[in-house]
Amino acid sequence: WHAPSKSSGSPVMCSFISNTLSLLCLCALVTLYGVQSQTGTYGERGSDLGIQVFQQVAQSKPLENVVLSPHGVASILGMLLPGAQGETRKQLLTGLRYKKTGPYRMLKKLHKKLTSKSNQDTVLIANAMFSQKGFPMEKDFLEASRANFECETRGLDFSDPQAAADEINEWVNNKTKGHIPSLIKADMLDPALTRLVALNSIYFKGLWKSRFQPESTKMRTFTAGNGRVLKVPMMSQLSVVNIGVATTPQGVKYKVIELPYHGNSVSMLIALPSDEDTPLSKVVPHVNTAAVYNWTKTMHSRKVRLHIPKFSADAEVDLEAPLAALGITDMFSQDKADFSHLSTEPVHVSKALQKAKIIVNEDGTKAAAATTAVLLTRSSPPWISVDRPFLFLIRHNPTGTILFMGQMNQP
Repeated sequence: WHAPSKSSGSPVMCSFISNTLSLLCLCALVTLYGVQSQTGTYGERGSDLGIQVFQQVAQSKPLENVVLSPHGVASILGMLLPGAQGETRKQLLTGLRYKKTGPYRMLKKLHKKLTSKSNQDTVLIANAMFSQKGFPMEKDFLEASRANFECETRGLDFSDPQAAADEINEWVNNKTKGHIPSLIKADMLDPALTRLVALNSIYFKGLWKSRFQPESTKMRTFTAGNGRVLKVPMMSQLSVVNIGVATTPQGVKYKVIELPYHGNSVSMLIALPSDEDTPLSKVVPHVNTAAVYNWTKTMHSRKVRLHIPKFSADAEVDLEAPLAALGITDMFSQDKADFSHLSTEPVHVSKALQKAKIIVNEDGTKAAAATTAVLLTRSSPPWISVDRPFLFLIRHNPTGTILFMGQMNQP
């Protein structure tokens, strides 16, 4: 768990944060070394693998804050898929639950929907491959990457790892609008062996459909995952929200709240155990896209007084161990990796890394408050207070894609 980087204190960053309600950004990285010696939409299938990766990480850090992009995990594997053959390809298809014939038409459609004009101010997705100058890549692989993921390609000289890392980090910094200023270190790049670095970045900035008034934010108590009682800035609003109750197969009940973003195509979903003494770890393992779909079908609109903490988190996740635990192992093995459709030169994945960041606040912009009339009510609606560890998901509703997911133990 990292403290925020020093750059987050810059005047530009501070003014940006104060003017947005919620922004998340992420980059996933895969480095390839050359060796010289159930049903559901495609958005949901890929997201399910990413959710399983999240669950692996959350299980190993039950009392920490964790944030990850399930769609980012699926994207980077989807980009490598056209280059994979044999058992390596089979493991990727099984993990992603994609059809053998190749999911590319569907992935292309999904990418188009997520990056459509209606989302252009909210969701920015960018993909790139940086290859060693002169490294021979198969034409079909390059064409598939461009057609399905609008992937840009660029030649680099990895014999100077620092210069190569600087150029990659500059790309990441630009694509995430400065929120992830650097992703890789020079020592991750082997000057003699690195052949390809594949990158996926997702930047999300959403404005609540019903904004929280900053003057309603007050310091209130939050019981952290370790049992400590903290005072945190808690946002508050009286509004109509979708809420519901779900149950795990073991009978653990948990509340679900939906907070739509402006435009309605993306929502934040919050889940927290109904019983205050039940740890969040009893709920996390049972979440998948089918469960989330059921939440959206069984929720009902209710007028409530909602309290939710302002929070921010950033995390770096090494994807190799969680992917290996899910059966995706061969691509990391120098002896077993088969990327013969990517290059005539044998390569394997040496590093798979994801960095993600989230900031959630009231939204300091001059958004017109369409909820003014609601605030004048005299009735006494129930209070819903998110005052203990909770799970959050950012979902693209038309496709069911989970863009981000996190557990918040300590805001």
